[in-house]
Amino acid sequence: MKFLSFSDLQAKLGGRGRSSIYRDFGPNGWLPKPTKIGSRLYWNEADVDAAIASLAD
Repeated sequence: MKFLSFSDLQAKLGGRGRSSIYRDFGPNGWLPKPTKIGSRLYWNEADVDAAIASLAD
């Protein structure tokens, strides 16, 4: 399982802004919730890829 840092996630989403990304995993968002490790947030890459693929459908 590979985790993405915020900057990795931002690059994968084409350079979206911080506010847009936080909105995307909010209560009505399409991104999966992050995992908190220490004081940082990380996203499971497989879950992010699945969420992106579901948008394409």
